[in-house]
Amino acid sequence: MLEAAFEVFASRGFGQTRIEDVCTAAGYTRGAFYSQFDGLDDLFFQIYDQRAAAIVTQLAGALAAVGEDPLLPAQIRRVADVLLLDRDWLLVKTEFLLHASRRPDVAQRLLHHRRQLREAIREHLEGIAAAGLLATRFSSADEAARAAIAAYDGVATQVLLDHDEAAARRWLAELLTTLLDGSAPD
Repeated sequence: MLEAAFEVFASRGFGQTRIEDVCTAAGYTRGAFYSQFDGLDDLFFQIYDQRAAAIVTQLAGALAAVGEDPLLPAQIRRVADVLLLDRDWLLVKTEFLLHASRRPDVAQRLLHHRRQLREAIREHLEGIAAAGLLATRFSSADEAARAAIAAYDGVATQVLLDHDEAAARRWLAELLTTLLDGSAPD
């Protein structure tokens, strides 16, 4: 059902999708839907958790090759090359962000999910810092993680508008290098 829901969200838009649309696409009844989810918000969060886990896995895999090239810019290029920049996901996530911003309870839940992602990124950055490879201008790994997510969100907007994933990955690498490599020029 998650895959079918994602496809419906991507094609129709989160705000235009009804539970019946998801059930029809997945071949499930409303009863089957409600046996798994409280509503579309709950369904979105299941998809969000899958995507966030994929991002953390991509990040960990890219950073696992630290021994190959311990220089931070090389690590950042590896991360920028593999991070999820799927346009359909970016559309769904952006639409849901607008949906959540108008509903305080949903916004709090989304903030919780984003905090979990930020904490996972912070942990990876702390590992890099412990290895002496992070020379960021930020006072903590948490601040650096916030900046990295902001850069990713900004690049995601670029992908949505210009459809140029390759350029977005280059920009992401440049932004992250500037944010996280203390030796980068001001």
